[in-house]
Amino acid sequence: MSKKVIVLGAGITGVTTAWFLRQAGFEVSVVDRQESPAQETSFANGGQVSVSHPEPWANPSAPWVALRWLGRADAPLKWQPRFDWAQWQWIARFLRECLPWRTRRNTAAIAALAVHSLSELRRLRQAAGIAEEAYDARARGILHLFFERASFRQAQTRVGELAHFGIELRSLTAEQCAQTEPALAACVSRLAGGLYAPHDESGDAMRFSQALAEALAANGVRFHYGAHIERLCASGGRIGGIDIRRANAVETLSADAFVVCLASDGRRLLRPIGENVPIFPLKGYSMTAPIRDAACAPQMSLTDESRRIVCSRLGNRLRVAGTAELNDDSLTIDPARIAAMQEWVELRLPGAIDPGNVTPWAGLRPMMPGGVPVIGRGHHANLWFNTGHGTLGWTLSCGSASVLAALMRGERPVVQFPVWGG
Repeated sequence: MSKKVIVLGAGITGVTTAWFLRQAGFEVSVVDRQESPAQETSFANGGQVSVSHPEPWANPSAPWVALRWLGRADAPLKWQPRFDWAQWQWIARFLRECLPWRTRRNTAAIAALAVHSLSELRRLRQAAGIAEEAYDARARGILHLFFERASFRQAQTRVGELAHFGIELRSLTAEQCAQTEPALAACVSRLAGGLYAPHDESGDAMRFSQALAEALAANGVRFHYGAHIERLCASGGRIGGIDIRRANAVETLSADAFVVCLASDGRRLLRPIGENVPIFPLKGYSMTAPIRDAACAPQMSLTDESRRIVCSRLGNRLRVAGTAELNDDSLTIDPARIAAMQEWVELRLPGAIDPGNVTPWAGLRPMMPGGVPVIGRGHHANLWFNTGHGTLGWTLSCGSASVLAALMRGERPVVQFPVWGG
């Protein structure tokens, strides 16, 4: 068994990977180009630990949804074609994953991992001594809202389907939704109904990552911050080390094994050494605002299924997130996206936030065509992957990290999952 491991990336996936590897007896170091954990993809996501939504973006309805929203500024899924072979190749693979049988397979894999991940999150939280207050956690469930009667009727099948995976969903009328979450009183007349997942959670992924990094540092894990990874040094079917740049100095870090947890940036390092992992950046947005009237703000996390918008209460802040743009690697914030989210809050939760004090954010989600993350070994004998979680990084992080740790110990993971093999 390899003993010295370097984890590339200190986002939610990287720090949870470091935790489970350290618990498994490995000597662990973590490298990240930022000055502290979770400053990129994990910085301001929707905050949901959403076990109740394992269906991937690639599903039979996805192409028709994209066409229906084509040309709209507030479209939940937006695609801007460009002369990029990687983009077109990824789209072709995405469309293939929309086939019904592939969607069923991918949903089953994500559901199994999500259930396992929630259990592992709770065990980790206790073992690491991370209080729920440290990252504004709420274990009050997630309420999925439907504003179209046809969509709500169709969604009823999810109750039985998810029960098969051990995921509880309760179908609620519009009135029951408002009783479960009183903040919805202003929009109850427009609601068709909802699906309530009582065991889901929410919380600030960035603050959780920072608390876990502190616990790891106290347990002997070394963090190399401000270290830009220049390249993976590949030779003879193995990775001999990584070249990192800090300021104007380049140094090589060596280890017995390396784990890639670099979100969308992993492509830059993997392509030159022939590792073909079909991850593509899917741009998402969020806005965070202080709560102005606590009575108008939700106590639990919400998902607007018609708009693909999620909303989580993080202490005295409200986080609203959503949308997916398959266009470029730019982190430029489109003001129209943030305006649409503000409009959503005013329509669904009027008076909840201070609209003049909104903090916008954009991030690049590492999306696999079928939505199933990459967990396993690469073509190089000592190169491992825990990446490609797309919109479910926070939800799947602890489960995928525990699966990877088992694989690296030469053990069979406790959850059935399609392991990546180089």
